[in-house]
Amino acid sequence: MNYEQVLTYLYDRLPMFQRVGKVAFKKDLTNTIALLEALGNPQNEFKSVHIAGTNGKGSSAHALASILQSAGYKTGLYTSPHLKSFTERVRLNGEEIPEEYVAQFATDNQQHIERINPSFFEVTVALAFKYFADQQVDIAIIETGLGGRLDSTNVITPLVSLITMIGFDHADMLGDTLEKIAGEKAGIIKSGIPVVIGANQLEIAHVFEAKAQEGESPIHFAETYCESISESLTGQYFDLKVANEILLDNVFTDITANYFLKNIPGIYQSVQVLNQSGFTIGEEAIRAGLSAIKSKTGLKGRWQILKSEPLTIADVSHNEPGLSILIDQINHHGEGKLHLIIGMVKDKEVNKVLKMLPEQAQFYFIQSSVPRSMAATELQSRALEAGISGEAFENVNDALTVATKNAQTTDLILVCGSTFVVAEIEGL
Repeated sequence: MNYEQVLTYLYDRLPMFQRVGKVAFKKDLTNTIALLEALGNPQNEFKSVHIAGTNGKGSSAHALASILQSAGYKTGLYTSPHLKSFTERVRLNGEEIPEEYVAQFATDNQQHIERINPSFFEVTVALAFKYFADQQVDIAIIETGLGGRLDSTNVITPLVSLITMIGFDHADMLGDTLEKIAGEKAGIIKSGIPVVIGANQLEIAHVFEAKAQEGESPIHFAETYCESISESLTGQYFDLKVANEILLDNVFTDITANYFLKNIPGIYQSVQVLNQSGFTIGEEAIRAGLSAIKSKTGLKGRWQILKSEPLTIADVSHNEPGLSILIDQINHHGEGKLHLIIGMVKDKEVNKVLKMLPEQAQFYFIQSSVPRSMAATELQSRALEAGISGEAFENVNDALTVATKNAQTTDLILVCGSTFVVAEIEGL
């Protein structure tokens, strides 16, 4: 099979959570373990960092990869979902996995795939692990998909586990309280392996402490915090502090989203643990890595500027915690009007999100092409019940065209609410 045939085979044959939702979610690791055993257990052949959380895990993964690349290490990066190309999920020093490798992997292992009948995500994890082993990476940064305890990636023994901010998302599968969700995320904590808790959430700290104590795992609560200095369309400057002491001053990052600063403490603490594990990652590498995350790792969709006049932004924030910080950044934009292009999937807490949105904006309701997407007309109707009115569009690009015509040069156009909506923006 060639690459295009392989994608058709994988998409058509295997259940994919991003498309169909929780029916594709498997609550055990049996298939992953069986598939990896058939491949010779490649997950045991490279060092890794494992990252879970509700918000911030993807950008933290990209940032750590960029820092390690800047320190001179051959670095693998596994994230999901992809925005434009399947190959975005698996990277080596920022370069996407070759299409030829994907095609050969699926062709060589078609018999195993059809015997084990794994999900799309389970196959993708196996592909990534085999690629990193074949490429003999110095280290791989592995982002969980959904949850942690039963996530297909949770077969690795990392050098350090990082858990980012916990919020309400996928409550129907992970639990209806923060404690239950935290418990699922804490499932990546391995016996004797250090864990970093990146967010300051005192109400659930005991969940992580109990899991760490159970396995005698050293636990590090990130004690640093970021103080913003300035921001622009190309990035932002901040000081990294602990108590009143500056650890790193005037640090630049090319991630313009304000919420990214909340991830820095966990990233920084994870680097310190890696240094204790035999790596050499100095201040110069930290600064260089944070300053060029987008160019070094290909990160997209985080307060990504599509156009400067009118300022047009795309952001993949799609749940209540992420959108609350995003809206705060919107509120500091300036005097222009907000044109909000939003689409959501059916299994999110749509009503809660709608209540958060700034009422003074001009709204454009959209949908993506994935089956999980809520119809634009249904989202429009739900919004009207919340006191918000706007026009419905069947795709994001039509909405962008109309919003651009409606907007003044000082206005802000924002596309958000769903990764899949952002993915369908032409030229992203």
